[in-house]
Amino acid sequence: MSQSHSLINLKIDGKDVQIAAGATILEAAETVGIKIPTMCYLKKLSPTGACRVCVVEVAGADKTMTACNTRVVEGMAVTTQSEKLGAIRQQMVELLLVNHPLDCPVCDAGGECDLQDICYSQDVTTQPFAAADVNAPVIDHWPLIQQVPNRCILCEKCVKVCYEVIGADALFVNEKGDKAFIDKHLDRCEFCGNCVQVCPTGTMISKPFKFKARPWELRKTDSVCTLCSAHCQVNYESKHGKVLRVTSEDGVTVNDGNLCVGGFFGHGFLNSDQRLTVPLVAGQPVSWDTALGKVNSDLVRLRAEAGGQTLAGLASGYLTNEEGYLFQKLFRVALGSNNLDSTARFGLLRAVKVLRGQLGLTSASGPLDGIGHAEAVLVFGCDPTSESPAVDWQVQLAHRKHDAKLIVADPRRVKLAGQAETFLQYRPGSETLLAGALAKLIVAKGQADSTWLSQQVGNQTELLAYLDGIDVAAACAASGIDQGLLEEAADYLGTANSVAVIFGRAVTQAANAEEAVAALANLALVSGALRGDCGGIFPVAEQGNACGLLNAGVCPEFLPGFQENAAAGADANSILAGIEAGTIKALYLAGCNPLIEFPANGRWKTALAKLELLVVQDILASELTAMAHVVLPGASGAEKCGSVTALDGRVSTLAKAIDPPGEARPDLAIFADLFTALSGKPAPSAATLRSQLAEPKRPGGKLHGATPALTTPATAELQLLVGKCPFHFGTMTTYSAANNELAPAGAILINPADAARLGVAEGGQLKVTGPAGSAIGRAMIKDKVPAGLLTAADHFAAMNIQQIMPSGSNCVAVTAAKG
Repeated sequence: MSQSHSLINLKIDGKDVQIAAGATILEAAETVGIKIPTMCYLKKLSPTGACRVCVVEVAGADKTMTACNTRVVEGMAVTTQSEKLGAIRQQMVELLLVNHPLDCPVCDAGGECDLQDICYSQDVTTQPFAAADVNAPVIDHWPLIQQVPNRCILCEKCVKVCYEVIGADALFVNEKGDKAFIDKHLDRCEFCGNCVQVCPTGTMISKPFKFKARPWELRKTDSVCTLCSAHCQVNYESKHGKVLRVTSEDGVTVNDGNLCVGGFFGHGFLNSDQRLTVPLVAGQPVSWDTALGKVNSDLVRLRAEAGGQTLAGLASGYLTNEEGYLFQKLFRVALGSNNLDSTARFGLLRAVKVLRGQLGLTSASGPLDGIGHAEAVLVFGCDPTSESPAVDWQVQLAHRKHDAKLIVADPRRVKLAGQAETFLQYRPGSETLLAGALAKLIVAKGQADSTWLSQQVGNQTELLAYLDGIDVAAACAASGIDQGLLEEAADYLGTANSVAVIFGRAVTQAANAEEAVAALANLALVSGALRGDCGGIFPVAEQGNACGLLNAGVCPEFLPGFQENAAAGADANSILAGIEAGTIKALYLAGCNPLIEFPANGRWKTALAKLELLVVQDILASELTAMAHVVLPGASGAEKCGSVTALDGRVSTLAKAIDPPGEARPDLAIFADLFTALSGKPAPSAATLRSQLAEPKRPGGKLHGATPALTTPATAELQLLVGKCPFHFGTMTTYSAANNELAPAGAILINPADAARLGVAEGGQLKVTGPAGSAIGRAMIKDKVPAGLLTAADHFAAMNIQQIMPSGSNCVAVTAAKG
């Protein structure tokens, strides 16, 4: 047995303990139920040993040892409780209190302060030590987080969670000795709030929560955050019917207590004054009976006049699985229409159709923690820090803790690019060539597992012949990648025993999305990403429950469970064309907003004005709700129950934390009332809907390689790539004051060379014109985007960057000028 797996025998307080070599005394004590007090220790972080509260006695040692960072050795005898240790621990805590203010009555940590608890447990009732107070003044200029240095015990938990878990490296210890305090590189901060969560005192404070409530006043509801598709487990903490903060617990949640800026600060939209609280007909408040009666009578009339094909529905990835299932049932069964789709049409669905055909997958191939244990990680056309922070944390775990090799391929210099062993900054449109060349190199070097391929891939010969025909030099020239870098990346992937392939919006929303995903699926096959328990292939969805919505059958080509639909109706693009042609007369929008979220949305705005019936079911007022004939106020994820499906196929349950505001109703209740009225049958209960939700129907047989076309990307002097802002999720968080403090409006990122050429200054107005129109946004001059490429996020109604994009593409040639 190797040393890393050998077992160590020792005694702790007379108890026999056996534990793996490399474990600490603290970890060994936990296995036999012995609790050693700690202050600076946090299981998910490397030990610091700063507070020395965890000191123990070790037989044969002439001084006490800190249990959190002392490794066990064979035959060790440890004592955790004695009069001597009690006195030492008491003195350590007393030293922590030097110049610590006795402001517990007004400190936000009061009632959940680890320092209070340790004082109580160690019988510390006085401050016997004194020193000159040289603490730094309160730091109040940081957005969202206040830092009170005189409360800090310098445990460094905040610094370590920022570096080791989040990978931001924003916090650091400034000054030395008794003048030391925690400071921040503001430009690196992701405002995830984890420093607030791990702080054992009231040093790090959430400004939005400050003075709002004491912890014992708050009602905790265990639920799931659906702002992104990772679905972190959270606690909604509410008082008087309002969510005041969101937290998460270490060790018992899939996200290990970590949250992002959306999870920690993004809940402000729940309490927005723009919440829809009553049904509206022609802009006027009405009763639910009147509103639903109007929807019912108009749909019945239009169906009678020209059939169900004149009716269409579009849904959002923020519905639950049950709501998505009943929405499609409402259209297919009650209205006789297969014209239904969702926002996934422009991204995730394109990827899923390819993965299903090649690999039999409808979501990621394995659980998210498969990323954290992979030996090599490829992040391709994805910015996990913005798109799905929990994916980023798994990459950090693999790279920082488990020494995995990290390869990043992206047109932008995303955060992970600065941490990667190899960064492949490719030209947009060359994704298929680049992924194909990587796969070619792995096979050419003999690094592919030929035995596994022959057993698992039905067309291995065809796949290998296709890869053999790829011209690596030509691929490098087309993508702008140095061949030496490409070979280095391929070698990291080819020599690893387990590989994780992650891709996101820059792939799934690209003009060549289907070809690029097929090439990445080939790469997953030959790199061994689908072999074994670690690693896998991970498409990152754009909206929280996009995976669940597709499995529920909210698209024309699939019935629930991804069963092929022989009677497929119109998809989103065809629905738009149908409205323009006058063949679709009624549209039901359930939580989605084509005026912001869809490409070519200028066409959508014109088309929506032609409808005889536009029903908008949403939670927030917008330009879209102002256009609607009927507005139905729905409920947020914190205000209803139901199940949701994460990007890795994991199904979680939402729990209702608060009531919807005013007369707003859960979306399932709205759909149920309409289903009953339109079909004459009682709507299935939530439990029945859950039982009817089928497991994804996956094609049987072997896996398949693909032969996607290898097209050279078009060149242009200037291109625009639409992506995501790291501080917002969809449009909902643009109604949250905290997120708007970080990113109040849309911005267009531009390289310094392009800014100089156009005469645009930082913060100046930049007008960008594309195939479908023009948009104006604030210029942000950043070298993270290469010369010749602009990037912008699609959350903001005022800038509305999607209005210039054609359907089916997230990157187009543009012209730009000072606005």
